[in-house]
Amino acid sequence: MKINWTANELDVFLTLAETLSFRRTALQMHLSQSAVSGTVSRLEALLAARLFDRTTRAVQLTDAGRVFAEQAGFVRHQMDEAMRRVREVAEVQVGRVAVAALPSLAATVVPLAFARFAQAHPGVQLALVDRLADDAFEMVRAGRVDFALTAASPRYADLDYKPLSADAFVLLLPAGHPLARGKAPLRWADVAGLPHVSMPPGTSVRQYVDEVLLGHKMRFAPRYEVEHLATIAALVAAGVGVSALPGLAARVAQRPGVVQRRLGTPLLRRPIGLVSLRNRSLSPAAQQMVTLLRAEMEAASLEGDR
Repeated sequence: MKINWTANELDVFLTLAETLSFRRTALQMHLSQSAVSGTVSRLEALLAARLFDRTTRAVQLTDAGRVFAEQAGFVRHQMDEAMRRVREVAEVQVGRVAVAALPSLAATVVPLAFARFAQAHPGVQLALVDRLADDAFEMVRAGRVDFALTAASPRYADLDYKPLSADAFVLLLPAGHPLARGKAPLRWADVAGLPHVSMPPGTSVRQYVDEVLLGHKMRFAPRYEVEHLATIAALVAAGVGVSALPGLAARVAQRPGVVQRRLGTPLLRRPIGLVSLRNRSLSPAAQQMVTLLRAEMEAASLEGDR
């Protein structure tokens, strides 16, 4: 037997099972008595069983009717619970959002967005994983996070990438360096020959620095290659070299003894975007998080351009 009844039909039956009155049921359900009778007849036809014994004076549940009333009450409860849970997710009352982000983003814009989100949606769990670009892409591909906030990569064409913002490069110098005292943007050609502290090959930072210098027919050969921004900042502060970093990464690497100068000619920006699984929509909670992250990145970009 194929189940083919509606929630409203179950409500009519359950109301009649409680009132044992077609008239009172019709009033409570805002229906005519003939509509109530038609609903009962349809259910009885579907179940191939009489649910009520009716006389001119009384209405009583049959044995089959009592069994159906018990089960129909359970079904209606489950339907209401399903609706409630779906509504909670749709209205961002419950759920979980997991984000992978570049370390420079995980230490700057993401915490600000998380704080705003947690205040507005305290019932939603948040998870943040700071990873370099390739690892972030792999976490999306494996379904371990809802999305990643990272630089673009042609190696992951099977994933969706939507640009959110762009991060302009700056140069970190020791405070005592001759170039630390100026204010105008520095030219890449003028700083390429300095001893550099850089992130290793394969990182998004290194990828863009390699490309811009290659455009000037120069091979980038940093003196030091390290993965952590704190280490870069310490080496620059110690005076062993300079470091070209995107603005948000430079924020994390800022410390006493380090001066920041803008880089230009050419103006290099590291695009940052949203990486997600192709043909898979984000949950309402994840969409809310993306909106907040976009706003924080736009604010950071405007601040960095001043």
